[in-house]
Amino acid sequence: MTAPWRWIPPLEADGALQMALDDWLLDQALAGGPPVLRLYGWSRPTLSLGFHQRRLESHWPSLAAAGRLALVRRPSGGRAVLHEPEQAGLTYALVQRPAQANRPRAYADSCRWLQRAFRELGQPLAMGRAAARAEAPLQRASCFATSTAADLVHANGAKRIGSAQLWRQGTLLQHGSLLLAPSETLWREVFGEAPTPLPPLGLGGHELMTLLRRCAEQDLCAGGLQEQPLGGEEWAAVQARAERYRWPAAGASLVSSAPEATSPLATMARAT
Repeated sequence: MTAPWRWIPPLEADGALQMALDDWLLDQALAGGPPVLRLYGWSRPTLSLGFHQRRLESHWPSLAAAGRLALVRRPSGGRAVLHEPEQAGLTYALVQRPAQANRPRAYADSCRWLQRAFRELGQPLAMGRAAARAEAPLQRASCFATSTAADLVHANGAKRIGSAQLWRQGTLLQHGSLLLAPSETLWREVFGEAPTPLPPLGLGGHELMTLLRRCAEQDLCAGGLQEQPLGGEEWAAVQARAERYRWPAAGASLVSSAPEATSPLATMARAT
């Protein structure tokens, strides 16, 4: 029988800490640890930037300096994702060693549990397709402005879940952001437009997490999910790397929106 996956109970925390935890879990898997699945929230509005994202809109650091949001850099790829606390959205992270290091296949296999959950809700999701290049620079900067084969979309093309990957030595960290009820006010501040309208799910946050966990046990974690919260030493190790993912408060290097603007974290392990 396949070894059970580790299930870390859902937690809401600072964005840099969440990113550090996912990166640490990937290192643990490389060292022989079990595959892991977790769902989590964000303790404050946060804009996470994909590892390779180089375009930084000039008003984003200004919003951070004004306390409207925090800025963090993800270890995984993709474009900017706006995360909000409470019922606005939910993030998942899974760490595993797929049988084949085929990225499109890994996306499809790693999203079946999400598709099962939404089928049960009467809102089936399909893998997206690369859309035409958006015209506005702010749209190009947003993960949810367009869909790709890594994403899950409704029948009308509305993007519900955006995912991104990081591979290290054949081991995969896959991130995904599930939109629930994003704030139109904050979305307009960040991206200059309203979020795409999405149908309500008709269930609360706890019910949704219960559904997602059950579907993961059926379609992702063949050996089951074994609940195991983080211990004290594990938390200490995670906290020690959190600053790698946190942007400086409002440094001048963050203000440029020129295409050549680069990240101070450019030496981190490459993502996809």
